[in-house]
Amino acid sequence: MGRLGTEGWAGVAMLVIAVAVALPALLGLADPLIPRPLWALALAGYVLAVLATGAPTGDRARRAALALAVVLSWVLVLTVPGMGLLLIIVVVTAAISTYVVTLPVSLALAVLNTGVVALATSLVTAGWVEVLLLSGFYLLIQLATVFSTTTLLREKRMRTELARTQVDLRAAGVLLEDSVRTAERLRISRELHDLIGHQLTVLTLNLEAARHLEGDEARRHVDRADQVARDLLGDVRATVGEMRAGPTDLDAALRSMVEGVPGLEVSIAVDPDLRLGEVQRTAFIRLAQEAVTNTIRHAEASRLRIEVTQGPEGVTLVARDDGLGARSPQPGNGLRGLRERFEQLGGEVTVESRRGFSVRGRLAGP
Repeated sequence: MGRLGTEGWAGVAMLVIAVAVALPALLGLADPLIPRPLWALALAGYVLAVLATGAPTGDRARRAALALAVVLSWVLVLTVPGMGLLLIIVVVTAAISTYVVTLPVSLALAVLNTGVVALATSLVTAGWVEVLLLSGFYLLIQLATVFSTTTLLREKRMRTELARTQVDLRAAGVLLEDSVRTAERLRISRELHDLIGHQLTVLTLNLEAARHLEGDEARRHVDRADQVARDLLGDVRATVGEMRAGPTDLDAALRSMVEGVPGLEVSIAVDPDLRLGEVQRTAFIRLAQEAVTNTIRHAEASRLRIEVTQGPEGVTLVARDDGLGARSPQPGNGLRGLRERFEQLGGEVTVESRRGFSVRGRLAGP
């Protein structure tokens, strides 16, 4: 389970305030216009609806929960019109609306809530000045709450987008560095093969021709030189082969990609004996990149663990966070593309969302 951040604690505080201002009616210090058990049931429904607006469900369900919370807040306020502090409930409703609907809708809700406040105030006082003052006061509080919460949400989205962009740029840098290094290895290998390899091949052919000259001593030295030249040629070819498909450091690449990601603690463990080809390494880097960006954008997690192991079934990368998870996770375009990439390489990508969210990618060994 992810840590309860500042927004979560703010939501808890607002719910505590909403219940606290309702205590006089619950304890019999104020008389609702409807039966007290029914009023208590409406309060319980309001609290549950507010909690449902922050649940990891679809947007439609969260909007329905918000609509229910709005209606129940109006019922609570209008059925106990003499409790002035109870009007704070409409401020709470306006504040949570910014997490569910757009700013214009939240502003419209604040105006409607103000009308309810005016109606509730008019039921206990005949002075229109008092009604206007109290309604205007609660309208200003709602506007201040809506605008401040919207600003905080916008800043949070910007930080999230900045962190995601940072991961993407670091991943692109790692892959670009690999591409440059691979191109350099290929260039050097071609140079070795064209220059030294060709010369040694010519030397071998000349020595093969000299083998047929007379003289046992000369033949013995020529044979020895021939063997040395053949050994050198074999060494050059082996060096070229190693340079074309040399092992790469996946651990360093992953650590470089996630270094300095704000708001997320990423731990990485890679099998020290792991050997991967360029195509496989690129696939795992892309999978780790997608896991990190999805965790930043959606999971509300504080920690992410990435493990890469090598076993009888091949090489496996597992990325697991401690976030909220989802009942029925729906892979986006990024994960679908990675799943296709892994399947083309003879592997697979699976997702799981029980305690947090985890992504597992497997490829056969090189």
